[in-house]
Amino acid sequence: MKPDKVLLALAGQPNCGKSTVFNALTGASQHVANYPGVTVDKMSGWYKHGGNKVEVVDLPGTYSLTSYSPEERVSRDFILPDNPSVVVNVLDATNLKRCLYLTFQLLEMEVPVILNPNMMDVAEKRGMEIDAAVLSKSLGIPVIPTAMKSGRGKKELIDVIFEVGSGQRGIHPVRIDYAEMEHFIREIEEKFSSESHLGDSYPLRWLAIKLMEGDSEVRRMVQKEKNPGEALLAFVDG
Repeated sequence: MKPDKVLLALAGQPNCGKSTVFNALTGASQHVANYPGVTVDKMSGWYKHGGNKVEVVDLPGTYSLTSYSPEERVSRDFILPDNPSVVVNVLDATNLKRCLYLTFQLLEMEVPVILNPNMMDVAEKRGMEIDAAVLSKSLGIPVIPTAMKSGRGKKELIDVIFEVGSGQRGIHPVRIDYAEMEHFIREIEEKFSSESHLGDSYPLRWLAIKLMEGDSEVRRMVQKEKNPGEALLAFVDG
């Protein structure tokens, strides 16, 4: 990544206020296209921060990052292996528990994540409170609440985006502990590390978890490995 350019991806579930965040960041500097091979809109734009260009891609609203729908596939394929500088995970602050499912999937992908509980004004009107400091400490990532329709929190979010996206601020996200499954995850990681080159493009832990989930797209990806593909899948299935 060049120090004067940051690639930002916005990820979030439908109706979380992600489009409002995108519009607030990019203003009129927007472009609509399609992702290759699908009819899913690709919204992109940019803004300047201290003379540095930040390119923004508004990923399709999706509840997860599996491979069951075009929206899920294009979102996942943009994050891996394209590797944006930073991903802002926009959440509906009134429905935090449901939205965190996507957050944990992003953390498994080992990309720099900023959590953005949006629509804080609506949450507060309902008597809800979010302790951003506690949530940040629990997840190991920055948490920047906003009420983007009124511009509240916008400057703070923009500043942290650049700090994380340019590498000025390191983050140490929590790793989800799968208890008794951890032994099998490590075995798959070690096997793939020694017998394939997939680790050059994908986090091996994420790859192992997806294979254990039976993710069809990841299985096809492994099969494309010239020599060890079938053997690697046989090891996972065994």
